[in-house]
Amino acid sequence: MNFELKPLSLVEAASEKCDVLLILLADGYKPAKDGFSAFVARAIKDGDAQTKAGKLLPLYKHPMTQATRVVLVGVGDGSAKQVRTGVIAAMASVKSETLKKLVLVFPNATTAPSVRSVVSALADASYSYNTTKSKAEESALRDVLLAASNASEVQATFERAVAVVDGVDLAKEWANRPANHATPTLLAKAAQGLAIKHSKITCEVLGPKEVAKLGMGAFMAVAQGSDEPLRFIVLKYSGAARSQAPTVLVGKGITFDSGGISIKPAAEMDEMKFDMSGAASVLGVFRTLATLKPAINVVGLIPSCENLLNGSAVKPGDVVTSMSGQTIEILNTDAEGRLVLCDALTYAERFKPHAVIDIATLTGACVVALGAVRSGLFSPDEALVKALSAAGDMAQDPCWHMPLDDEYGEGLKTSFADMANVAGRAGGAISAAKYLQRFTAKYPWAHLDIAGTAWKSGASKGATGRPVGMLVEYLLTPRAASLASK
Repeated sequence: MNFELKPLSLVEAASEKCDVLLILLADGYKPAKDGFSAFVARAIKDGDAQTKAGKLLPLYKHPMTQATRVVLVGVGDGSAKQVRTGVIAAMASVKSETLKKLVLVFPNATTAPSVRSVVSALADASYSYNTTKSKAEESALRDVLLAASNASEVQATFERAVAVVDGVDLAKEWANRPANHATPTLLAKAAQGLAIKHSKITCEVLGPKEVAKLGMGAFMAVAQGSDEPLRFIVLKYSGAARSQAPTVLVGKGITFDSGGISIKPAAEMDEMKFDMSGAASVLGVFRTLATLKPAINVVGLIPSCENLLNGSAVKPGDVVTSMSGQTIEILNTDAEGRLVLCDALTYAERFKPHAVIDIATLTGACVVALGAVRSGLFSPDEALVKALSAAGDMAQDPCWHMPLDDEYGEGLKTSFADMANVAGRAGGAISAAKYLQRFTAKYPWAHLDIAGTAWKSGASKGATGRPVGMLVEYLLTPRAASLASK
């Protein structure tokens, strides 16, 4: 989709030839002195058009416009959240095979958060997955023009928003792919493709021999039940001096999770293709960085494998040795994400990072706790918590700070190893984070549990691309970077 931003008034936007013209009406709409603006004001005064978020007044071939269809769209107080509500409602009403060009206008001056919200909402409404379909059902919408009188003031935000939705789309693409079209090898090739296309990105892919040499016993234990070879993917974005410590993003890359010997129920097991959504989000972030070219350094680590069960699969009660040297009793083979992540977290030490953030569809317990609205945020570093929380709010990709009291780690004690990989059912998302915390003593660390936010089930089943928006906002906000480094 091609996005464009122009400094146009309402009457100027109405003169643009297009299939649909969306006019966003916020509370306190102030009409200009032209006839079309006066018409809109009269529609509001008569009650036919409303500014309440999501309320729509559709018009057909209005004589004062060059658009085939016009929709007056209520966006409430004009906040980013209510703008998104209005745009999503409008797109649901106009989406069709004939919609090729859309013009969206802010009749009065707009804000940076609203522009970001519009771009994100339009991209979400137009996204379609086609990779494994015999006949592509791609959206007809190709060109989107955003019109705002103060366009120059929001240009930078607009450009960042467009780059972010490109990254979100890449994350959706790889998370949505079936497991046989998104093996660890194919995921590694996708990462290498980013490095080939973008000069500031490099990619190294380690296979079973290299991983064994590193001593990643926990990662290897998960992978040994599958015929697909594991891949450990190392992406580097170099936008600053080598002396600048990087932020390290660690994405869980389980391309299919059967649960192993502790096998999952058959119902909805197909959704376990989404278990590499953390890895997909790392790819998405790197695509966005390649476009924006910020002066920062970022490392992406993706431990990728399948969690299946064959004669070689790890068994409940087995004890393995992690890269850190700590031993782990595997009481539940379906708690595999933390096993691959812990070795990646140890590997991250070599970069002397100023912060490490792991992203994982880690626990069903987090879904129970927070549903699909907020991702779980776990970190003992208050500055990092504040920075990520602020970034999530700004990107409309919110998280919620969860506790990490030492008592939550008591259930990981075992008589047969340094730790078990699971505790009891109560507080399961927290005990999983406490497990990961044992591998993060050498740097500021945060864990994002995206099990509830990475994808949707039901009729709208599919990946959301979260938390690409949050991570990009965090990385590009100087205040966040300085907070995290304290």
